[in-house]
Amino acid sequence: MNSFPPEIVLEAVANGLLTGAVYGLVALGLTLVYGVLHIINFAHGALLTLAMYAAWVAWAAFGLDPYVAIIPLVPIFFAAGYAVQRLVIGPASRGDDQNILLVTLGLSIVLENAMLAIFRSDTLSVQVDYAMEVVEAPLFFSAPMLLSFPRLVGFGVAFLVAGVLFVLLTMTDTGRAIRAVAKERTGAALSGIDVAHIYAVTFGIGTACLAVAACLLLPSFYVNPRVGNAFVLVAFTIVVMGGMGSVPGALLGGLVIGVVESLSGLYLGDSLGQLGIFVIFILVLLFRPTGLFGARA
Repeated sequence: MNSFPPEIVLEAVANGLLTGAVYGLVALGLTLVYGVLHIINFAHGALLTLAMYAAWVAWAAFGLDPYVAIIPLVPIFFAAGYAVQRLVIGPASRGDDQNILLVTLGLSIVLENAMLAIFRSDTLSVQVDYAMEVVEAPLFFSAPMLLSFPRLVGFGVAFLVAGVLFVLLTMTDTGRAIRAVAKERTGAALSGIDVAHIYAVTFGIGTACLAVAACLLLPSFYVNPRVGNAFVLVAFTIVVMGGMGSVPGALLGGLVIGVVESLSGLYLGDSLGQLGIFVIFILVLLFRPTGLFGARA
């Protein structure tokens, strides 16, 4: 195994943390939907891809910077997620969790093929001046670390979104209703909460998180019809690691996975960068199946 100076390793850890925050944001939507609806959303990857295409169209057709595109895309994708859950997933599943899994899987296939038909299989990206910019972070014992500017922005926005989500869930009536439905669906319904509405709101929030993640990814990444699947594989690992249904666990798990991926890429090469992620996944399943925060897996 190659040996690297401490400053190189520290830089890899720092960049891994920055990347991991965006991974955590992708996982937030997945774990939130699981925590309330108690199902795995197999359409998560396709919805992320759709959001990335939407951000690309906003840039290509309207000249919107991907970060600025967050403002219109978040309400659009919240409304889309709400409508999909309320008008498609809910009625088609007829209250059966197994049916929900099949419906979300079918929705994923439909969305992927629709994007393939519209955008073909070409790989698309945006051209922004700051895509390759770096920020120098001073170190006392060596030359400064070089941190990616888009990743720094992604780190800050991911934590901002997590903070907003925490406030929403703990300090608003909607948040209390979401937590009540997650805890006991029947009891929540008997107390007057519209469970179907809360399901749709939760799905909408999860989809809105994907819109933010897509806009944060696009300046330094690309989009094609299947790109979301790679991120969702990582997101599943994060959700299991943090604890199924745990919002803090998703963010912390994202940071850990980001560091593991970065160090694996440093020591094993970029082609094997994700090997460490799946080693961690197996170890968590073996020794801590309930996840870091002890939520039910």
